[in-house]
Amino acid sequence: MKQSRKAVHPQGEKLLVIACGMIAREILAAKQQLGLDHLELTCLPAEFHFYPDRIAPAMDAAIVKAKAEGFAHIFVGYADCGTGGLLDGICEKHGVERMAGPHCFAFYQGMEAYAKIADGDMMSFYMTDFLCRQFEAFFLKPLGLDRHPELIADYFGNYEKLVYLAQTNDPELDKVAEDAARLLGLVYERRFTGYGDLPDALQAAARSASLHERA
Repeated sequence: MKQSRKAVHPQGEKLLVIACGMIAREILAAKQQLGLDHLELTCLPAEFHFYPDRIAPAMDAAIVKAKAEGFAHIFVGYADCGTGGLLDGICEKHGVERMAGPHCFAFYQGMEAYAKIADGDMMSFYMTDFLCRQFEAFFLKPLGLDRHPELIADYFGNYEKLVYLAQTNDPELDKVAEDAARLLGLVYERRFTGYGDLPDALQAAARSASLHERA
């Protein structure tokens, strides 16, 4: 009995997504959900979330490297993410597209939905599945809140509520988000978003890559 084999795609036929490490798990989940076998993923460090000035130059270098390796179809798995338009300049330079929107918190909610609630969320501190999993490593320890809880007011005093944008239904992550809101002294709100605009964006990028191959 012959075993079925997945199609092997040459580099030039693959879609390479160069993304923020904060959304790697979600991209892989969407890839599986959509059956995008020809999608490959590589990530820039998740901690660039705190250093947006590093995103554009790192993306520039990553795209140059990918093209040298033979990737003809590249999609940028970032929104603007605090780069102030610099990432758009890199995308234009290399002729690639990125995720629409100002940040992942927007495209997880869907850009249309986000546009309606953005003003009301100005004083909200967003968390995602990733940030719940990494709450201690990303916030407590780097900010010294585990040792100096008195600093909480300095860092989070301007926020009114913590909004957990849940990509999945995971009681453990819910508890992390609720505990974080309590620790930070913020009103808690949970919004189930799923993957928002991410699957559609990946599917559109994959479709565009396929059309270019046929042209």
